[in-house]
Amino acid sequence: MKRVLVADDEASLRMLIVDSLEDLNMEIEEARDGKESLEKIEKEEYDLIILDYMMTGMTGVEVLEQLSEDKKNRSVILMLTAKAQEKDQMTAKKAGVDHFMTKPFSPMKLMEFVEEVCHDE
Repeated sequence: MKRVLVADDEASLRMLIVDSLEDLNMEIEEARDGKESLEKIEKEEYDLIILDYMMTGMTGVEVLEQLSEDKKNRSVILMLTAKAQEKDQMTAKKAGVDHFMTKPFSPMKLMEFVEEVCHDE
C-alpha cells in the first residue's frame, strides 16, 4: 500500500486533502507543522509527501533543506503553495521539490495527480 504524508499547518486544508484522497486505497498520515513533518519523514518512508510551503515554525522548503538526499530521493514531493512566483518555485526546486500545485487547488486535480504519481507498477 502506498504511503502519503500530508503536511500543512491549517487543519481545514489537511482535512480537505485527506478527504480528497481517502478513496485511493493509500495510507495517509498528517503533520501539523514543519517540525512534525520533518520528524515523520526522518522516521518513516513515504511514496508521496505533500508539503505546504508556508508552515509555522519551519517552512516546507526548510524541511526539505534539512532532509538527507537519500530521504528526498525516496519520495515524490508535491508542494502546495500560495507562493506562485517563479523565485519561490526556484528556491523550492533547489531544495528538492518535484511538483507544484498552487492554492487554492482543485481537489479533483489533486486526486488525479496522486493517482498518477502513486500508481502501482
